[in-house]
Amino acid sequence: MTLAAMAAGAAGVSLFTHALSASLALRRCAGGAGRRPFAGATPPISVVQPHRGVETFSNETLESIFRLDYPDYEILFCVAAEADPIVPLLRQHIAAFPARPARILIGDHAVSGNPKLNNCVKGWKAAAHEWVVLADSNVLMPPDYLTRLLARWRDGAGLVCSPPIGARPHGFAAHLECAFLNTYQARWQYAAEAAGFGFAQGKTMLWRKPLLDQAGGVEALGAEIAEDAAATKLVRGAGLSVHLVDRPFPQPLGRRSLAEVWKRQVRWARLRRATFAPYFLPELFTTSLVAILCAGLAAPLLDVSAPSAALTAAALWYAVEAALASAAGWPLGRWTLPAWIARDILLPLLWVEGLASDRFEWKGAALSVTDVGLAETHPEPSA
Repeated sequence: MTLAAMAAGAAGVSLFTHALSASLALRRCAGGAGRRPFAGATPPISVVQPHRGVETFSNETLESIFRLDYPDYEILFCVAAEADPIVPLLRQHIAAFPARPARILIGDHAVSGNPKLNNCVKGWKAAAHEWVVLADSNVLMPPDYLTRLLARWRDGAGLVCSPPIGARPHGFAAHLECAFLNTYQARWQYAAEAAGFGFAQGKTMLWRKPLLDQAGGVEALGAEIAEDAAATKLVRGAGLSVHLVDRPFPQPLGRRSLAEVWKRQVRWARLRRATFAPYFLPELFTTSLVAILCAGLAAPLLDVSAPSAALTAAALWYAVEAALASAAGWPLGRWTLPAWIARDILLPLLWVEGLASDRFEWKGAALSVTDVGLAETHPEPSA
């Protein structure tokens, strides 16, 4: 077999896999997906939300949690210290919505090296209901947030999660964040779930409290360096499955710097390598560069120039991404295509960085993937 023929095969496989993963994500992320209601009576739910500091969109995300269209839910805000500047804002919102049961729980329970997990312990223990949602503070919750989570619960489920979807980006760096979060990471997560390999995501997690309590409580999520990796392994170990919500929930981004986007991606890459190495290693081949370069090498078989073949492969690749983003209602703008191209150029470098070191920086602290319970494998916790 000639080099051109092998390159043609590789380009074809790469483009087919890309289109297949996008189509699997499209079925779950498009605007009309997931209209089936929860099968059963609507149960009361406890929403546990850790906080640390005031964020750009704190007012909007806080208002969204109080305006959920759900008959019976309580809100438990968790803060490590009374002096945290988020506390007055939490009290202001609680006062503005007196009909909604909501409390602020202050204190830190050092059950792991993960400050977010430590912050959540008191909320988990105080939760009054069997169904508990652990939700990051920067999730912008639509009114049907809880209903959509419950709608994905089925026989054999142990956890329902939502990948974060970058929304309202300002500037190129924020669009680059969207390029990683939306049509890359979320796309592959939905494809993996369709193949029977659902992975937990720490941004939003719906639990039935007895399952986690039988495994040792929320403290059991400190058994792994990444709490969502611990959740995935715990649920699978119980013979159950992780499911993803239909039409995942947005995380407003605002402005980002290139440095913080890159540091975040390096951290997640190193954590994915440490917790799920067999799934991390093939990531090198998920960039568009494989299809584009192989198409250029295969050009002689098609009797076209190498640049023409490469440009055709690139056009097909990004047309698929654009179709997914458009159908799902994810950000599309003048920075989108440059951000997708930059992401695909960076992916091989990111893969090498994932292998190169055990060290990473998280909220100003130098940490190692060999420590236990430090961070999530996926997008930034806000507490």
